[in-house]
This record gives sequence, C-alpha cells and structure tokens, in this order.
Amino acid sequence: MRKSGLNLLFQLSLILLFVPTATYGQTLPEILTTGTINEQVDYVNDRTRIYDDFRAIREDMFQAVTQNALDTLSAARSEISSLTLEGRVLDMRIDSLHNILEKTRGDLEEATSSKNNIEVLGMGLNKTTYNLFMWGLAAALAVLLAIGWLSFKRSLAVTRYTKKELEELKEEFETYRRESREAREKLVLSHFNEVKKLRGG
Repeated sequence: MRKSGLNLLFQLSLILLFVPTATYGQTLPEILTTGTINEQVDYVNDRTRIYDDFRAIREDMFQAVTQNALDTLSAARSEISSLTLEGRVLDMRIDSLHNILEKTRGDLEEATSSKNNIEVLGMGLNKTTYNLFMWGLAAALAVLLAIGWLSFKRSLAVTRYTKKELEELKEEFETYRRESREAREKLVLSHFNEVKKLRGG
C-alpha cells in the first residue's frame, strides 16, 4: 500500500512537472480569447478532470481565464463608475430642471394673476369683478342718460306748452287791453258829450 501511494505521488509529480511545460507551447483555444466569461468557464469545466477534489487545468488556460475575468471585472467596474457618474450628472440635471420648472410655474402663476387682474386707482381688481363693475357703471350711465333724455323731452314739451299758453295769454291780454281802451274812450266820449249837453242846455 505504501508502494502504491509512493507510485501515485511520483506520477502526480511527473504530471505537475512535465505537463505545464509541455503545454506552454500550445496555442490557446479560440473560445478563451473571443468567448464570454461564462463560455470560457464552461469550456474549462468540460475539458478538465477532477482528481481527489482537485481540478487539473493548464496554466496558460488558467492565466487566460483569470486575466479575462479580471479584465471583464475591471470593465464592469469602469462601466459602473461611468454609469454612477452619469447618474449623478442626470440627477443634477433633473434637480436643475425641477428648479426651472418650479420657477416657470411661479412665473406662470404670476403672469396668470397679473393677466386676470387690472389695476384701477391703485387697487388690483379681478377681471371678472372689473368687467361687472364696468358693465354696471355703463348700465347706470345708460339709465341716467335715458332719465335725462325723458326729463329733457318732458321739459321741452312743458316749455312748448307754456310758451303756447303765454302767447295765447298775451293775445287775450292785448285783446282785453284794446277792448278796455275802446270802452274807456267810448265812456270818456259819452261823458264828454253828456257834459257838453249839460253846459249847452
């Protein structure tokens, strides 16, 4: 049993000493230079043997897979770092856009408020209130104008009527004065004739 153990140890030593040096001159399989890490690991897994829970693998294959894994890991780390930086830049742009959006909303609210408000005598009035006030004022002025027009027409009618009455009254007065003068003249003449008769008789 001891002899078989020594024999096995000797065979392993020969494998370890001669196999790597003998295989260094061999070219690597194409999959170890062009395949993905998963494909490379599957290839190594399929083409190596396990002996006493140890896997025998060519050194150049091991170094190639290790270097490829490290390169892939480095590239992934670099991409993660680049994506993290890009994420930070995008976060800053998003924050900047949020600030611009908030400022734009504030400006829009202010513009809407100033558009819907009209300043009258130093007071800011809502457009609806202003329109109601102005239409109410226009309606009140229209009513006052109508009342004034009706009053003017009535006054004009009264003035014409009064003027006509005054003319008629003047004519009556002139007629009365003329008749009164004629009656007085007749009376004086009659009185004069009576006095003349009395003196003559």
